[in-house]
Amino acid sequence: MFDNLTDRLNAVFKKLKGHGKLTEKNVQEGLREVRMALLEADVHYKVVKNFIADIKERALGREVMASLTPGQQIVKIVNEELTELMGGHLTDLNLSGSFPSSIMLVGLQGSGKTTTAGKLAVLLIKKGRKPYLVPADVYRPAAINQLQKLGQQLSVPVFPSSTEMDPVQICQDARTIAHKEGLDTLLFDTAGRLHIDEVLMDELCRIKDAAKPSDILLVADAMTGQDAVNIAQSFNDALDIGGVILTKMDGDARGGAAISIKSITNKPIKFIGVGEKLSDLEPFHPDRMSSRILGMGDVLTMIEKAQAVVDEKKAAELEKKLRKSEFTLEDFRDQMVQIRKMGSLSDLIGMIPGMSTNKHLKNLEVDEKEFVRIEAIINSMTPRERRRHTIIKSSRRKRIAKGSGTKVQDVNKLMKNYSQVLNMIKKINKGGMRGMGRGMLPF
Repeated sequence: MFDNLTDRLNAVFKKLKGHGKLTEKNVQEGLREVRMALLEADVHYKVVKNFIADIKERALGREVMASLTPGQQIVKIVNEELTELMGGHLTDLNLSGSFPSSIMLVGLQGSGKTTTAGKLAVLLIKKGRKPYLVPADVYRPAAINQLQKLGQQLSVPVFPSSTEMDPVQICQDARTIAHKEGLDTLLFDTAGRLHIDEVLMDELCRIKDAAKPSDILLVADAMTGQDAVNIAQSFNDALDIGGVILTKMDGDARGGAAISIKSITNKPIKFIGVGEKLSDLEPFHPDRMSSRILGMGDVLTMIEKAQAVVDEKKAAELEKKLRKSEFTLEDFRDQMVQIRKMGSLSDLIGMIPGMSTNKHLKNLEVDEKEFVRIEAIINSMTPRERRRHTIIKSSRRKRIAKGSGTKVQDVNKLMKNYSQVLNMIKKINKGGMRGMGRGMLPF
């Protein structure tokens, strides 16, 4: 999403780092290019103006001019100011107040409120809470049906709404049921419109007054850029929202909304949608986002993703196998499945410091279907073949290719890659296990 902005900023920093000593002139020239890069990324012009002024004040001070590495100091300043601009720190859901807690989702039609309700339910379950999905959009039968299907998929109860019911009454009745059933967090999926109007805002205000939600979250489409900021301001003026969820952050959005919203509305971005799966909702960390924008990677998020999918017991067993160089094709497959659970390989590469600015990797097209082919090939092997790869000769490879719907060349390629991994493990074992992460392999 931030690719273009990242490229532009890194080009500026490269120039500044090339100067052994910075002057007011080359700082001014660099900041002019930063300003243009931010405007092209659809960042609000008022935000850009204040941002550049703050950086200029610090960049021309002793902090930079007296430094031995002035170019790096400016990168540090931009990183700190960008982090502060986007909120400074993680802001979690507000679930305080009377039992049960409730979260009211608002936004325009098509912003992704209903899917986001399901994604939030997944997060709440992980926190040990008992969510209750409440369809309060009575104008779109499809929205009610969608939330009911999501509830079935997640084994989460859903209030039995219908198009004849009043949205305010739905939310009140849902609270009563949740209290009786011991469901501690209601998720109100409210109606949207194609654009903001008085009828919509009036209904939302009545729901707010009647249901008294713990938190009100605006769900906004990051692809709309400056419009998302204006929409956030309008909803905030009417409802005093608690924060924002930006959806479609995995798309081609230029990133201006993510950078501008906090400064314009004084309300934080709490979550970002990074894909279509129900697990594709991430807490918004301003410091990590700033690092990614500046091409510094996001190691902490990558570690959290790994921790979420790694089974500690299996990791310990795998470590023992690695030490004895007993890494089988079954282990190869299992590790590949774990990596896939962490997200797309392209996204993971972008989280590694320096990778997003590497000219060889930046435009790397990762064929995610290759993982499916590899898994199919290994699954077509017998248990004995998976554990003793040396017995897989020509006739077996033909049978495996036929059984997996692939070509013999695909099986040969897998066996070659697997042999390279085995050789790497043997070399590492000769020099010790230093530098090898527990449970995850670098392939």
